[in-house]
Amino acid sequence: MTHRAIVIVLDGVGVGAAPDAADYGDAGSDTLGNLSRAVGGLDLPQLEALGLGRVAPLEGVDGSGTPRGAWGRMRPASAGKDSTTGHWEICGVCLRRPFPTYPDGFPPEVIAAFERRVGRGVIGNIAASGTEVIDRFGAEHVRTGKLIVYTSADSVFQVAAHEGVVSLDELYEACGAAREMLVAPHDVSRVIARPFVGEKGDFSRTANRRDFSISPPSDTLLDALAAAGIPRRGVGKVDDLFAGRAIAAEHTRDNAAGVAAIARALREMPSGFLFANLVDFDQLWGHRNDSAGFHQALRAFDHALPTLLSALREDDLLFLTADHGNDPTTPSTDHSREIVPLLVAGARVRPADVGERSTFADLGATVAEWLGVGFRGEGTSFLSELLA
Repeated sequence: MTHRAIVIVLDGVGVGAAPDAADYGDAGSDTLGNLSRAVGGLDLPQLEALGLGRVAPLEGVDGSGTPRGAWGRMRPASAGKDSTTGHWEICGVCLRRPFPTYPDGFPPEVIAAFERRVGRGVIGNIAASGTEVIDRFGAEHVRTGKLIVYTSADSVFQVAAHEGVVSLDELYEACGAAREMLVAPHDVSRVIARPFVGEKGDFSRTANRRDFSISPPSDTLLDALAAAGIPRRGVGKVDDLFAGRAIAAEHTRDNAAGVAAIARALREMPSGFLFANLVDFDQLWGHRNDSAGFHQALRAFDHALPTLLSALREDDLLFLTADHGNDPTTPSTDHSREIVPLLVAGARVRPADVGERSTFADLGATVAEWLGVGFRGEGTSFLSELLA
């Protein structure tokens, strides 16, 4: 089979509050909608041509023409609003309860066990943004060698260290040790290495971040494709989100490098599944409440989109979606519980509205059917609604 399926996750690019958004403190969140109003209209002609204006009313995006592909929306069915939860759901696994969070920091016994395991002390242990913690604790870390541990509104155990004080290998080993520790009853979703460089007053994080995810509790689309011998290739952090199970990925420093890696994979892959995450929307702009930067990142992706579309073959399906929201216009700097957009392109795709799906898992089920695998996970394929 020469079929290929490409899923590109625009990390954090939600399109409106989910029905249960208020339960997560996210009533009124609408990443693209609020952003379109904040910047006086979105300038995204390529996404508009694919049907973005049909997904939701957005200032600056025309929804009256006939799109070049199919469009729809997907509601989150899993409990939670983080990248791991969203990507797992795309691949057919829905969580019934959210990963635990630690708004007051981690329990003393967890920190003490981590210190014994890695042979270094810990400072911080607060819920805060990464830039805040290195500004606040970076100098003390450089002076003492103690690791900065912090968390956020998500289920994450983050370890920050200066690359001139703690080598990347040691930092990654420490995070691997934390990953081994943070299982039941904690079951923290991700341990994240957050290296930085610079001097006091001018610290900055580097591109050497690494995520250590908990393993999915049941088979995913990736496992099913692996069992069927279908090639899988990743771009971005997707391998980390699945604990490296059934996929390897090229880690990229930013969205531009990610798009280049996707284009390269499209030239090289004869068949199979390409799974990519572009994280800048979320990591650089959503978490920093930077509407102008968020819009510029979307414009850059939109400008690059023709290169990807021109690389598609007759038997390709390209899906553009997201894993959660991250509305840069709200007071919160955290992820938001949102519906995500769905755009589908390919030579065999007809202009069609596939509706508002009840779960992200419908996407994984559709990919599975396209690639000839029986797996559906917790989703329902909409492949028949796409094809001309």
